[in-house]
Amino acid sequence: MSYLQLPVIDLSAADRGPQSRALLHAQLHSAAHDVGFFQLIGHGVSEAETTALTGAMRAFFALPEADRLAVSNLNSPHFRGYTRTGDERTGGSRDWRDQLDIGAERPAHIPAPGEPGYWWLEGPNQWPAALPALRTASLGWIDRLSGVAHKLLHELLAAIGAPPDFYDEIFADRPHLHLKLVRYPGSAGDGSDQGVGAHKDYGFLTLLHQDEIGGLQVQRGDGLFHEVPPIPGAFVVNLGELLEVATNGYLLATNHRVVSPAGATERYSVPFFYNPRLDARIAPVPFPHAADAPGVTADPANPLFAEYGRNELKGWLRAHPQVAARHHQDLLVPA
Repeated sequence: MSYLQLPVIDLSAADRGPQSRALLHAQLHSAAHDVGFFQLIGHGVSEAETTALTGAMRAFFALPEADRLAVSNLNSPHFRGYTRTGDERTGGSRDWRDQLDIGAERPAHIPAPGEPGYWWLEGPNQWPAALPALRTASLGWIDRLSGVAHKLLHELLAAIGAPPDFYDEIFADRPHLHLKLVRYPGSAGDGSDQGVGAHKDYGFLTLLHQDEIGGLQVQRGDGLFHEVPPIPGAFVVNLGELLEVATNGYLLATNHRVVSPAGATERYSVPFFYNPRLDARIAPVPFPHAADAPGVTADPANPLFAEYGRNELKGWLRAHPQVAARHHQDLLVPA
């Protein structure tokens, strides 16, 4: 088997008649069941839209450090804002990148007594005053990719013989949408090459725009991590753990990581996470291949909860220990 490239899926085939759509479904079924990753083309997002976002992103990272730190996520109990290089953790080790975390623009939802702590994850974003174009481009990207992900999820469910609209209700009101603008500044001074450590995403779908530098690696069937060569205009799509849970392991959430570029080379990427509302409980999806499902991958260090928000909060508390210590001591589990 060749691991030189991920499957390439053309979403526009869904609109080209029954024969093209049937082929799309066969390709989607294979990619989601066998790999858990693919490259998506035919999504309709234009080069101009992409350039508007990436231009605003590069302008943000070109701001003086003081301007970036003015929107530090240490200011935000909602984990929104700028994270300095080395301040995020994956698998307990630092990630050598800096980033801006952005979500759907909503008022703060401070949990009332008895409400789950995950409601802290809803709240306003932080925006640099010197760069109004960043807000417009980022929120526009969230809206645009939400539409792409909605269509893709429908086609994916149809591809495995499930009702395409099965999860519409948990996305219909206040879905938990999350955008990261990420810069990898090159190798760490200590020789560590962990841009982002190996992990699985814990939601439904991730759509990644990566630049031409590369560095994303996906664990394939041979157990090794393989490079994902960038395809201009394509999104790298991966399935999150909720889809693996929803199909009892028939669809795969796959380990992936980023290796920092060599020397002082910078790499930019924009992952978008399409996830349901925080209090959604993920019902098993009915589909004809359920009898062939192998069960969900068990990881004692990473238990999965029925309520989506509990998984999301667990991830943020682990990844951003400084924010957790400043704002959420009451949510931290004693060691």
